[in-house]
Amino acid sequence: MRFRYSAAKNGKPAKKALVYTPEEHGIPLSNVDSDAIHIVKRLKESGFDTYIVGGAVRDLILGKKPKDFDIVSQASPARIRKIFRNSRIIGNRFRLVHVYAGRKIFEVSTFRSLKEGHTGNSFGTIEEDVLRRDFTVNSLFYDPQQQIVVDFVGGMKDIGKKRICSIIPLDTIFTDDPVRMIRAVKYGAATGFKLPLPLRWRIRRDSSLLAQVSPSRLTEEINKIIHSSQAARIVENLEALGLFRYLQPNASQLLRGNPGFRTRYLRDLAAPPDPAEEEKPGRVMSSLVRAFLEDVTDWDRIDSQENYHSAFLAARQFVLPMNPPRLELDSAVRLVFAEHGQTVKQTPIRRRNTGERGKPGVQEDPPSAKTGKNPVKENRTPGGAELPAPGKRRRRRHRKTSPADGTVLREDGGKAEGPPR
Repeated sequence: MRFRYSAAKNGKPAKKALVYTPEEHGIPLSNVDSDAIHIVKRLKESGFDTYIVGGAVRDLILGKKPKDFDIVSQASPARIRKIFRNSRIIGNRFRLVHVYAGRKIFEVSTFRSLKEGHTGNSFGTIEEDVLRRDFTVNSLFYDPQQQIVVDFVGGMKDIGKKRICSIIPLDTIFTDDPVRMIRAVKYGAATGFKLPLPLRWRIRRDSSLLAQVSPSRLTEEINKIIHSSQAARIVENLEALGLFRYLQPNASQLLRGNPGFRTRYLRDLAAPPDPAEEEKPGRVMSSLVRAFLEDVTDWDRIDSQENYHSAFLAARQFVLPMNPPRLELDSAVRLVFAEHGQTVKQTPIRRRNTGERGKPGVQEDPPSAKTGKNPVKENRTPGGAELPAPGKRRRRRHRKTSPADGTVLREDGGKAEGPPR
């Protein structure tokens, strides 16, 4: 084991981090994405300290092969953008760079400082950046070129003890960002690590803070959960700590009051996704709505088109405040119907203006029971007379005439040329 030093306030060198060698951390280089290694190499060759960071390093140490690799660098977003032509800067307040390698996207961030607290956006050093991260097991820095792991906060020790410990003080970690409660439970379920009692107690106390989180962020977290191989365990742990009711309030209520629903809901989430089917629209989403639709849908109903439409609206309300893409939810409902032997025609679903902008829950126009098509309003007056087909109307400038002398005035008050009309 080696040590990383930096200058203390008195100017003398001080130990800042532990440095683990390949023999100590045990990460096989073959488990590291070659494109991630290339990005780190390019940035380091340009003179910037760069590391793989976060959950990818944690999973590599645990012997897993990560799907996503996050990278952190000393380089600013503008500099990263210049180094990689196949990249773009994203975000308004917290600016990041997405570097593209074929169909893969690598998120590259810049070291942040603590000048503006744990949620500020000013650039800083690696020593400051690590203290902004949430949990020790996600705060390890891996250099694939030197094959070393740099540990500032005891993350390797906590991985060895299989526990999730916070870096930010407990009295501020969740008030700064309530979503960290979900992440703590998710990390614990994904790794099999335990959450210490003080952390669990704080989560229970601060759980109501999730009510302030935007639906878009909650949707993002739910999507990550259902695409996880530990989705059922994560949901069970979220429910036990009183968090799942803020993510899926309708499902949470049924989990507590309906044992049959609970069994089927968790069974669907625990079912391993078929790699060949996972990418199909609605395949993963169906695990969220299948148990609910099985209970509320009249499968003996003859009109499958009307039956489907009612089920779609019910599913839309059931997953609130999550707001999935319409195509994905539509495909999920159709998959459940196909499993019950009901085929639904592909008919467009029109959006109805409810007059309540920004509120979740989109109401739809039902298709005609006879034709399966949306009804079209006839172009007639109340008396029954047919109106002419609408055409392009010619816009005429409004002209004003003075009542005293007949002078034609423009709208701006000046005199118009020519005789009045």
